[in-house]
Amino acid sequence: MKYQVNFFVNEEPVELYVDANKTLLNVLREELDLTGAKEGCGAGECGACTVIMNGKPVNACLVLAPELDGAHITTVEGLADRKGNLSPLQEAFVKHAALQCGFCTPGFLMTATALLRENPHPTREEIARGISGNLCRCTGYKKIIEAIEDVAEHTEGGVRK
Repeated sequence: MKYQVNFFVNEEPVELYVDANKTLLNVLREELDLTGAKEGCGAGECGACTVIMNGKPVNACLVLAPELDGAHITTVEGLADRKGNLSPLQEAFVKHAALQCGFCTPGFLMTATALLRENPHPTREEIARGISGNLCRCTGYKKIIEAIEDVAEHTEGGVRK
């Protein structure tokens, strides 16, 4: 059975007919060609598929497509501005070499973006706790935490002052 869903992705309206057993991750990657969110575990354990849904970070592999109706989704592709300038957080990840293979990076960026919007000046402990649902097998967390701290120090909620 197909369900009609109307929602927004990166501030753009979307209307689709979706299968009940498809996930938000399937919709983003297969229907909308937004491949930033990755399928790591498929069980909500690794955070590689994290996007922001209605202001909160969610594992896109766990959200069923029919739940999208009326939702506002932000993906990693939506962090850069319309001119293609990276967000302060994306710039900080580059500056601090807070990425290696890059597979987990979109999920970390989305989780950290939501964290900074909710808590513009988190402590190191709050950052570590905030990103605890995201796993990295390459870089380690030190550089990721340093990048997020840099943004917290030099922006207001991840937005340039």
